[in-house]
Amino acid sequence: MIVPLPTVKCSLNWERMRMNYRLSFRSTKSLWVTNLSQQCSRGSSGLFVPPCPPLSPEKVREFQRFITLSKKLLVMTGAGISTESGIPDYRSEKVGLYARNARRPIQHSDFLRSAPIRQRYWARNFVGWPQFSSHQPNPAHWALSTWERLGKLHWLVTQNVDSLHTKAGSQRLTELHGCMHRVLCLSCGAQTPRGALQQRFQVLNPTWGAEAQGLAPDGDVFLSDEQVRTFQVPSCLRCGGPLKPDVVFFGDTVDPAKVDFVHKRVKEADALLVVGSSLQVYSGYRFVLTARDQKIPIAILNIGRTRSDDLACLKLSSRCGELLPLIDPH
Repeated sequence: MIVPLPTVKCSLNWERMRMNYRLSFRSTKSLWVTNLSQQCSRGSSGLFVPPCPPLSPEKVREFQRFITLSKKLLVMTGAGISTESGIPDYRSEKVGLYARNARRPIQHSDFLRSAPIRQRYWARNFVGWPQFSSHQPNPAHWALSTWERLGKLHWLVTQNVDSLHTKAGSQRLTELHGCMHRVLCLSCGAQTPRGALQQRFQVLNPTWGAEAQGLAPDGDVFLSDEQVRTFQVPSCLRCGGPLKPDVVFFGDTVDPAKVDFVHKRVKEADALLVVGSSLQVYSGYRFVLTARDQKIPIAILNIGRTRSDDLACLKLSSRCGELLPLIDPH
């Protein structure tokens, strides 16, 4: 006997849908060593994931119905999808950076105005890069890539800069805040791979060494001012200008053309699914407002409260990597 899926309790038009982490870095000539504590090893996927209740079979069925009814699904992901890959986030309750200490991410204006601040940023990023770049997609990333391949996913927008969706094979993708795997010159705009810059750092700093206490989001670690004072930062090979990762720092704005592009993709969609985001940052929240204005049904999968819980017809507090692979995209 086939049990019908329960009706999702929502007033929106469903007919429309139907149609102390220790890291040390040492260099001696060409020898580079990165040591992470066992806690921060690649396999400790639960380290930065907040606790959540067990999966509810009823909620799974409601979520399956939401996905089944959508023919042009737009998905927006945030840091919560990557915490299961071992990458910490900022806002997760008890385990995010904001809950663990008083440190805050670098501000865009500070990076632009101060060479010492850029030096400190790149020294920390240099130490953290081998670990950050080694992270791999988890089952949630692979599930969304599969949905795209099967024609379920109309577009994917990510607020993350970790390249895990790309590693999983997603192509219908907008990286809203850029990607740490690319570097830009602030003067001429030349773009280079972040891995190539790592090699230039090594050449310039053959005897420099540092030991960090603490791992932060986006490839950052914690170093003292004394540790970074002698760190040498390369300039653009083309024009000699300062280099910056191709990401939107806090206090900066997303390219208006990219924002317009995503607004168009939202308006084309017949459902919006938010995965792993508290939506506290306006750059992502605005697309939920667009979906609301277009009367597009919204579902949210995130552990903990979000800024848009009252706009969603379905809210799930589960691990992304546990729930998404359970859903049949057809």
